[in-house]
Amino acid sequence: MTVLDPRVSRSLAKAPAEADAGLARAGRLACFCPPGAPTSGAPYPSEAIEGERWSPGVATLAAGFALSVLSQSLALGVLPLAGRLLAPDPHWMAAPYVAMLLGAAAATFPASFLLDAFGRRAALALGASLGVAGGLIMAWALTVNLFAPFCLGAFWLGVAQGFSLFYRHEAALGSTATSRARSALIVFGSGALAGLAGPALAWQVARTAPASLFAATALAAALTQVLVLALAIFATARAPVLPHGFTGAGPRPDWGAFIAPSGIAALAWFGMTAAMVAAPGAMAGCGIGAPLVFSAISWHVVAMYAPAFFTGFFARRLGALTTAALGLTLIALAWAIESAANDYWRFASALIVVAIGWCLATAGASLRLYARASPSRGMLAAHDAVLFLSAIAGAMAAAWWLPV
Repeated sequence: MTVLDPRVSRSLAKAPAEADAGLARAGRLACFCPPGAPTSGAPYPSEAIEGERWSPGVATLAAGFALSVLSQSLALGVLPLAGRLLAPDPHWMAAPYVAMLLGAAAATFPASFLLDAFGRRAALALGASLGVAGGLIMAWALTVNLFAPFCLGAFWLGVAQGFSLFYRHEAALGSTATSRARSALIVFGSGALAGLAGPALAWQVARTAPASLFAATALAAALTQVLVLALAIFATARAPVLPHGFTGAGPRPDWGAFIAPSGIAALAWFGMTAAMVAAPGAMAGCGIGAPLVFSAISWHVVAMYAPAFFTGFFARRLGALTTAALGLTLIALAWAIESAANDYWRFASALIVVAIGWCLATAGASLRLYARASPSRGMLAAHDAVLFLSAIAGAMAAAWWLPV
């Protein structure tokens, strides 16, 4: 059941032909608003939420994103090492990670459409359910030592990652113009909490099932996605599903302003992914055991998201693009450290530095995009798709051209 927007009822009396454009149609719930969303008390959505510093759904989105990152961190520890063991050729070791990135890239536009057409609950629950399926398929494939199903499971887990990365955009679109950047950074920074929980969970998995460490870790990733699914079903109903007209009420998207932030962020994703994919294999080649590899990956995940809480400060002082350029400089420094690494501490340091650089570059580019491009959901989906495609190129570079 849909509720007619007050603006539509006023326009019906004046211009019926124009009013028809605002009515609900197949694939679009134009005005369905659950409790807490702006309704007749505020004729225009922007007026309804202008007094809020951010959308009431930001806490829910932050919790869901943190759990999604926890699942991702567990998968990141498994994919390179398991790929190295199961791949028929060493050059195929990055195929599971590439499959996960392909899934994430493929999810960007469907996630945008589903969030716009059916609201947060349906879209986020769908993404999490696909992540559950992906984790279970990965665990089964590792149990029976099958490479192709393992890549398939990684693909579906990547689809869930693609949905979860849109959480920061959803927080920004649901906030006022002045609090948009802060809402996005709160959601983005919540991933650091998952990184802190990752080492403890990985240690518990290794202690409980040492003989089947990889399969048990994949199963833990699937169970984490179950929590994301439960949060999407039972908690997101409290977050407002904004009327369809809200996101299009502002200035038209500026695709010219899309190029610079997307290009900078793409470079960051290429460099970070190449370093992250190359490091586990190089660590194994230096005799570093799987538990320490998981530990380094976990601290890498913490460093990927924790700086988001301070990125706003740097962006205000230096500018968004300067902050992003600083991130690219740190990524280059991390590559210099990793190229000479031969022990755990050097590899871990390189992964932490490259993660900090990635965070600064990604967040700085996103802030620039929000401020200059007036992005629509379609532009945000295109932005994320560019990032994932660049990450795929980085993973392939790590597998084919870089020493692993």
